[in-house]
Amino acid sequence: MSHDGLQKVKSKDLDLVYVRPGATLAGYRKVRLDPVEVAFRKDWSPTRTGSLLPLSDEEREKIRAGVAKIVLEEFANELQRGGKYPVVAASGPDVLRVTARIIDLYVNAPDTRSAARARVYTVSAGEMTIVAELYDSETGQVIARVVDRREARSTDAMQLSSTVVNAAEAGNVAAAWARILRKSLDKAQEVGRR
Repeated sequence: MSHDGLQKVKSKDLDLVYVRPGATLAGYRKVRLDPVEVAFRKDWSPTRTGSLLPLSDEEREKIRAGVAKIVLEEFANELQRGGKYPVVAASGPDVLRVTARIIDLYVNAPDTRSAARARVYTVSAGEMTIVAELYDSETGQVIARVVDRREARSTDAMQLSSTVVNAAEAGNVAAAWARILRKSLDKAQEVGRR
C-alpha cells in the first residue's frame, strides 16, 4: 500500500499502477483535465543545433510549454473520440479529474530553428515519464496513480530531427497513454452496466 491507501496492482500496459481498494471508474462519464506540468531530466543539457552553446532559458521554456500543450491536447482528443468522454471545466458527480505530470523529459536533439544550417540525425526523438493521478472531482479523493516511462519510436536508421518530428513523437506517446485511460473507462462502464 502507498502512503495514501492505494494498492499496487499489475498492469500489462503501464509500469506502475496504484488503485484505491474498492474504487471504480464506472460512474465517470466526463473528464476534467488539469494543466500538464513538465520537468526535464536533471542531466539533460542540450546545445543549439550546430553549436556548442547551451539552449537558453527561453528555448527550454518553449520546449516545456510545447510538450505540456501536446500532452493535454492528445488526452482531450483521445478521450472525446467518438463523443465518449467530454472534457469539462467544472467538477461534478460524474466527472473524473486527471492530473498529469511529465517528468524526466529528455529530447535527444531539440530543434531551435537557429540560423545555423546544421542537420541532426537521431535514432529516437527522446523519452519521457508520466505520473498521473485520477481523482473524484467532487471529493478530491485519489482513485488511482500511474507511472509509466516511454521512449519515442526507435528506427533502425538515422532520421532527420526537427521540431515537427519531435512534436509528432511526443504526441504519439501522449496518445498511447490517453488510449489506455479511455479503454479503462470503457471497461469500467461495461462492468457497471452488468
